[in-house]
This record gives sequence, structure tokens and C-alpha cells, in this order.
Amino acid sequence: MIWALHGAVGRAADWHPFASAMRAQGEEVRRLDLWRFLDCCPMPLEKFGDTLAGEITRIDPSPTLVGYSMGGRLALHALLAKPDFWKSAVIISAHPGLSDESERAARRISDAEWSARALKGEWPEFLEQWSAQGVLEGVEMPERLSLKDRRASIARSFIDWSLGAQKDLTPRLQEIRTPVLWLSGERDRKFSELAAEAVPHLPQGHHEVVADCGHRVPWEKPTQFADLVRAFLETT
Repeated sequence: MIWALHGAVGRAADWHPFASAMRAQGEEVRRLDLWRFLDCCPMPLEKFGDTLAGEITRIDPSPTLVGYSMGGRLALHALLAKPDFWKSAVIISAHPGLSDESERAARRISDAEWSARALKGEWPEFLEQWSAQGVLEGVEMPERLSLKDRRASIARSFIDWSLGAQKDLTPRLQEIRTPVLWLSGERDRKFSELAAEAVPHLPQGHHEVVADCGHRVPWEKPTQFADLVRAFLETT
């Protein structure tokens, strides 16, 4: 079974086109609502990894994780929580972590500002500011107004799951023994460079750059993305 983790300010339903494409090939996709993990209380990244790994262990003996951007970082924490358990993983446009503490501190400050906007600002204005970030150019994501009801959890994610709250996972990637396909978009140079640096640390890692594509690979190139995942799963 495939377990799909959406990105920041995202929805489980974002994975619907991918789930439909994979279902046609006999693959079941579970689309996770990540906000439920933050609905009641804080959940640091390491605890999330342990919690998700524990949940999936009870349900699926041979799971594949698929994580996009923030969801990719969360997937890495779940992989590290049980590095020998997973069948395979697909990481898309994800950051392995900042090694410089001053950069992490600056990111925590920036994400605290995003958190305040998400919690207290006008929701349409917050969404407009979020989507205006250069890294997210290429394709608009639907139904973001409906996330207003989850704004408390989304605001909390900017604190608990901030890149500034994350350790640099690069030294630990060697612990992940499962096959990992790491995808990035050709136009998304920053995250392609991060992937190129991270993947050599994975014992069974492979980096694929998707041509003429930005950060939102699964939605900008949906057919190619599904084909890449399908071909990868056939080898694992």
C-alpha cells in the first residue's frame, strides 16, 4: 500500500489524481490528513515519525511512503523511526535539514510569522501570500479556502514542523536501508541541488530530475510522476 503525505498548507485530497492513476494499476493509495496529528496538541517531528510508523505498522506489513515537500520531511522522520520496516519510499522536493544553527534560527522566526498569519490573518490574504512564493510557481493548488477550518493545526505546523525545528538529517540518511526514489523539478534548482547532495548518503537512493518542472512535481507533471513511481515500485 502507498501512504501519501501532502505538503504545507496542503490537503489529503491533493493526492486524488495520483491515487486514481495508481488504482488503475492495482495500487492502493492512502491519502493522509496530516493536520489531524496536530489537532489536539503539539507534535515534534521526531514524535510524528514514531507515531506514523507505529500506526502504519499495525495496518500494513509492506508499506511505501510518498511525501511531498513538508510531507517529504515528515516521511524521512518516519523512515528513520523504523529504517528496516518500509518497502520503499518516494521523496519529492524535500529539504533534508539545515546544518547551520543561525539559518535554523532565522527559519524559526520566519515560520513563526507564517504561523501568526495562518492563525490570525484574513485567510484569503494568507493564501495569496503563501502562493506568491517563487518556489511555488508553476501550478495552482485547488480548494485552499476550505482549509480555513484547519487553520489552528496549520499554524501549529509552522512551529512544530518548521525546517528550523528540524535537525540536519543528512548524516542519518545512511540508516535508511529501504529503496528511495528522490524526485525534484528541473526548474526547482535549490531542491534539485539539495537532493543531489542528500541522495548519495542513502544506501539505496536514486535521484531523478523531472524536466521542465518546478517544485510541485506531482501536480505539474502528473502523468510523468505516476509513471516514475510505478516504474520504481516495479523494481522494489
